[in-house]
Amino acid sequence: MNVFRLAGDLSHLAAIIILLLKIWKTRSCAGISGKSQILFALVFTTRYLDLLTSFISLYNTCMKVIYIGCAYATVYLIYAKFKATYDGNHDTFRVEFLIVPVGGLAFLVNHDFSPLEILWTFSIYLESVAILPQLFLISKTGEAETITTHYLFCLGVYRALYLFNWIWRFYFEGFFDMIAIVAGVVQTILYCDFFYLYVTKGDPKSHHGKTAENAKQDDSSDSQKKNYRTHTVVEPSYGDLIY
Repeated sequence: MNVFRLAGDLSHLAAIIILLLKIWKTRSCAGISGKSQILFALVFTTRYLDLLTSFISLYNTCMKVIYIGCAYATVYLIYAKFKATYDGNHDTFRVEFLIVPVGGLAFLVNHDFSPLEILWTFSIYLESVAILPQLFLISKTGEAETITTHYLFCLGVYRALYLFNWIWRFYFEGFFDMIAIVAGVVQTILYCDFFYLYVTKGDPKSHHGKTAENAKQDDSSDSQKKNYRTHTVVEPSYGDLIY
């Protein structure tokens, strides 16, 4: 395992932990797309079925189990424990428009026409677009909590590091997987706009809207201004007193 893959895995794990801690500490899943989390749970489930058939390493097995467990834990928190805080009115992305085409593509373009291989390919394709409901939710509401932007940033770093991982493996191991590379490039492109704004602005408010914290501050400032205008008495100028 090279350093890029290890760093990518840790960044991916950090993103998942950040999201879980955010939900648990705030007792709220506001601003989080439950549909994206369902897609990620589906991704991990279909990708890691090899846990039942083979053993690669302790690290590999542990990471797979953690990803699957955390994915379903997140879905549980959103749709069960903190369901009252879930913004289903804005999380309206039609995920069937992703799942059906991706499923068809997995049947047509894969390394081997076998159940496990098709499901693995399906997971690769689906992961590349699974974040779309979350990005759609942010663009629709015009707000993104700071912790949510950190979660998306870590996911973007994970994908970028995996691009370097594939380059490393191609030059030093002779490994080349066109399906994984193309899907990874597509996924990284989806993060590019968000990643640029995160680095240059601190958050994606320039394009996807203000963070929830900034929105609250602006509302408070506007309220103070209104109160000031209401209670301020306009005194006449010196010229008005003369004439």
